[in-house]
Amino acid sequence: MVKIRLARRGRKKLAMYDVVVADARAPRDGRFIEKIGTYNPLTNPATIDINDDRAFHWVMNGAQPSDTVKAMLSYRGILLKKHLQIGVLKGALTQEQADAKLEAWVSGKDAKIQAKRETLAQAKQANAKARKEAETKVKDARAEAIRQKAKVAEEAAAAAAAPAPAEGEAAPAESAEPQA
Repeated sequence: MVKIRLARRGRKKLAMYDVVVADARAPRDGRFIEKIGTYNPLTNPATIDINDDRAFHWVMNGAQPSDTVKAMLSYRGILLKKHLQIGVLKGALTQEQADAKLEAWVSGKDAKIQAKRETLAQAKQANAKARKEAETKVKDARAEAIRQKAKVAEEAAAAAAAPAPAEGEAAPAESAEPQA
């Protein structure tokens, strides 16, 4: 039995996968018949790079995809293409109709993916802007605190440097009071 599955590569905690067609009895990272693409789950959205023609060829010839690969093939529209091709072979629709349906689905899917990428980019920019504003507030608060300290220090220095009233000047003012 032939399977379409993932073969792990990449280093620890930075996994990347090859999408391979292999005998079901072969080990996960062992011998394979053909490499048809790569999969990187660490990006957002996940990067799926599959040779659609070869994947379609293997699916039509009976290769069984693993659960993860089946989800990726569905995401890329290969399983829909298989479904439509079976309909063409049975005579339910023509090849032109099937191609039109597939093209409409693919264009809609591409629009969704692009919208998600734009949303993520905008969120990243908004997050960066919010971080910068928060840093600016903290910086301004620190600068204000430094200014207040400097002002208090200047006032204290000015009070210490100001000439104190002489004792002779203060004494007559006190003696002007009536003595009883």
